[in-house]
Formats: sequence, structure tokens, C-alpha cells
Amino acid sequence: MTGFLLPALELMVILPGILLAYLPMKGYLRLPLAKLAAATVALTLSLCLAGGAVSFLFHAGTLRLLFPAAAVMGFFYVHTLKITRWKSVSVFLAICGAFSCLGSTAVAVTGAAPLSLRGVLLWLLMCCLSVPAVWHPATHAARRLLEDESFAQTWYVFWILPILFTGLNLLLLPEDPDILGLGRLRRLYLLLSLAFLLLLLLFYALFYLMASSLNRNDRLRRENQLLSMQQARYDSLRVTIGQIRQARHDMRHHFHILQGFAAQENWVRLAAYLDEVQGGIPEGDLGLCENATVDSVAGYFAMFFRERGVPVTFSLDLPPQLPVAESDVCSVLSNLLENAMEAGMGTAPERRRTNVQARIHSGHMVLLSVENAYDGEVREKDGILLSSKRPGEGVGLQSVRHTAEKNGGYSRFHYGDGIFTANVILRAGHKNERGK
Repeated sequence: MTGFLLPALELMVILPGILLAYLPMKGYLRLPLAKLAAATVALTLSLCLAGGAVSFLFHAGTLRLLFPAAAVMGFFYVHTLKITRWKSVSVFLAICGAFSCLGSTAVAVTGAAPLSLRGVLLWLLMCCLSVPAVWHPATHAARRLLEDESFAQTWYVFWILPILFTGLNLLLLPEDPDILGLGRLRRLYLLLSLAFLLLLLLFYALFYLMASSLNRNDRLRRENQLLSMQQARYDSLRVTIGQIRQARHDMRHHFHILQGFAAQENWVRLAAYLDEVQGGIPEGDLGLCENATVDSVAGYFAMFFRERGVPVTFSLDLPPQLPVAESDVCSVLSNLLENAMEAGMGTAPERRRTNVQARIHSGHMVLLSVENAYDGEVREKDGILLSSKRPGEGVGLQSVRHTAEKNGGYSRFHYGDGIFTANVILRAGHKNERGK
């Protein structure tokens, strides 16, 4: 009976682990809380019972069962969340790394490897106690980091940390159960286990501080960029308004001259003068969008499109108040317009064109579409568009994808016959929905 009970109880540590993993994910659940809780408990119990049966029938070690069980649970966890895979996988691995340190501590305390019934109960108890111990950091600090609009690059390397500590704990796990009774080895092993746990928690804290700092700096950079765009837009509008005032002031003189040509029936001179006057009409756009922030971004890029000889048309039907964060809309629009401008400059002049559209859908979504001509080859690997300037995925499109997916939106990129189209849906997050 012990051969069935021990592995089943040992696999039960998955339950407090998955509960801890869900604490910072309150706003990103794909399922209602009650259904998710029922499915999680049912899956965990099934894995525990199946692991106990396999261990009892085939005399399989618990470690051989713990990893596939954790992989199944991790797959379930990641696919029940509406958040980027980098963040969800990193959170799950972080808990696995901490629980592996707690397991080594239980081995050191009981002096039994593999764990005895007493050791399994101690490990399970420590894992359960860790949930209320980190409840506040998980529901406040970690949640703030996950909900941050910026996507810190530290998320791309964080997974190395828990995997490294899990590997170290497995490496130091004694193969001979009696070795811990020799001299001071048991005390040394306990000291190492606690040191690993404290060091891992320290690294987690440092990661949080580093990621928060990077996110804060990125927000400041984007705010400064937006302020620069607004200033450039203001300067452009001021110049355009001055030109329009001058044109209105000169209009009566133009009409007087045109009336003279018409009275003389000098149609050739009249047509030539009309062409000359038409060329002096200001080209600036006074208002591309009712939303002032989006208008600043669109006007800023419209100026650069004109300077580079790339025709662009805007159809931005967005109200002054948006259902999604203005920073998200401006970030996506800026990245798409920058890519379209670069593609347009590399396209034959007679084929250059860019069409930009934006509108509200269903009251809580913003639809963005940018279509532009391009020459050359679009590189793609495993469904991901690669950058034309550096190895790997394009940074701009990567940012667009992360921004769209964080609240359950999506981004789709189509290309062919010299036309590249980017379609993006931005959905209102739970904060925006509560504020309605």
C-alpha cells in the first residue's frame, strides 16, 4: 500500500503549486473561476492516482513520474491563461524551482532519499504553507509586473534561473539513502538546501526589481517619444494654419486676377494661373483623428511619409475616449507605420502606397489595419516574420503581437503580390471594463 500512497502524496505537491501559480493571474483566466478550480482539482487528483498506480505496478521512481506530471500540469496552466507564453511559463517554472528547493530541504530534515512517508508529508506541508506565505507578493508585486504594459526583456531569460536551481537540487540529491547519516553530511546538505532556497528567492527579488526598472524606463521612453510626436504635430499644425491664413488672405487677389483673365477670355492664361495657385495650396492635415493622442502619432508619421515621397491615406474613426489604453494604440500604430514607411522607401516610386484604417468595434475593441506595398522578399520561419535588418523576429512586429495578445486580442500579417497587410485587434483589459 505504501508503494501506491507515497508517490500519490508526493505528486500532490502539484496542487499548492498550481494554486500559487494562479494567484497573480486573476485577470487573465480563460475559464470562469469555479470551472477552472474544478478542472484543476480533477486533473491534479487524476495525475496523483495515475502516478501512484504506475509506481506501484511498475516500481517506477517518483522523480520519473513527477516531471511528466508537472509537464502535463504546466501545459494545462499555460492554455488556461490569456497572457504571453513567456510570462506564464516563467511563473510556472519559478514555482517548480522553489518547490524543488523545499523538496531537498525535506530530504535533509528526514535524512531519507528517496523521501519516506514522513518526508513526503513534510514536503507537502512546506509547499502548502508557502502559499499563504507568498500570497501578498503574488497578488500584488507579481501581478503588477505581469500587468505592466511594457514587456521587459528579462522575461526571455528568466526561465534559466528556476531550471538551473532545479537541476542543482537533483544533482545534489544523494543516490545512497544511508549517506546522509555519515558524519556531518546531513547538516551540510540541509545547509545547502536552505542556501539554495534563500538564494533563489533573492534572485527572484532581484529579477522583480530589474524588470520593474526596465519597464519603468521603457514607459518613460515611450512617453518622451509621444511628447516629441505631439510637439512635432503641434509645429506642423501651426505651420499649416499659418499657410491657410495666408492663402485665405490672398484668395481675393487671386479671384480678381482670374476675373480679369475670364473677362479677356484668355483661357490659356487662366488655366496656367489656376495650376500655379493650386500648387501653392497647403498640404498639411489639420485633423486626422478625433483622438488627440492618436492624431499626434498619425500626423507625426504623415509628415515623414510626405518628406520621403511615400503616399499615405488615413481613415481613423476613433473617438476622443478609447476603450483600450491609448498607449497601446499608439505603440501598435507607431510600429506598423514605421515598418510601412521603411517598406515604402524600398519600393519603386510608382508602386508606393500606404493605407491606414482604425475604428471601434463592439464598443470594447479597436481594429487597426495598415496596408502597404513592398518590393523584395518577406522572410518567415515557423509562422513568425523575420526582421530584414537583424537575425530573428522583427522587434516592431514582436511588440505589436505582444501588445495585442496581452488582453486577448490578436494580430495577423498577410503578404503576397507586393502587398503587406497588418490587421490588429486590441481588446479592453479587465481594468478598462471595470471602469465602464
